[in-house]
Amino acid sequence: MAPAGFTLAKQWAACVVGALFLFPLGAGAADAERGKQLFEQCAACHALGGAPVDMGPSLKGVFGRTAGTAEKYTYSSDMKAAGQQGLKWDEASLMEYLADPAAYLKKYLKKESVSNKMPNKF
Repeated sequence: MAPAGFTLAKQWAACVVGALFLFPLGAGAADAERGKQLFEQCAACHALGGAPVDMGPSLKGVFGRTAGTAEKYTYSSDMKAAGQQGLKWDEASLMEYLADPAAYLKKYLKKESVSNKMPNKF
């Protein structure tokens, strides 16, 4: 069970950050272990290496990446369009996207409906 105030969105962010920095400088063993545990939720669909898992793109280098451009992954047309319109992943955009992926793309693309391969909300 997550600590009080540790929402699913925060868990997902911790997952991504923990996954990208499994052993951050100055972090204790407990912090690294917590990051590994959180990443287990993400690993069902995402990998840390260059190759995607069957369901989602690799998270390697996600911060600063243009949306819809990870190699070896077929994105929805709307995720590609968001990238073509300038969406680059940073902490703020990723947190908002993870809270409700379809709603985020609708808002970003100014569309009433979107195609999106990530159905989960974190």
